[in-house]
Amino acid sequence: MQEYLFTLALTHDQCMHYYQGTVQFVQVMSDNGKRIRFPAARLRPFISSIGIRGRFRLILSENNQFQSLEKIL
Repeated sequence: MQEYLFTLALTHDQCMHYYQGTVQFVQVMSDNGKRIRFPAARLRPFISSIGIRGRFRLILSENNQFQSLEKIL
């Protein structure tokens, strides 16, 4: 299992591209400096009227398969 922490701040307009499926992947920089790419659809549960703001924990399997994404702050 691999765990990555990162901060994400997107406006509502930016989120709509992810929500509508026009953008299929999100790329973030983890706290340890690694770039991580995952399906944008995984962000849908976190979209609010202001967009997405917060700290997140992404967990991948040993084979780099998505396991979970949770908001931690």
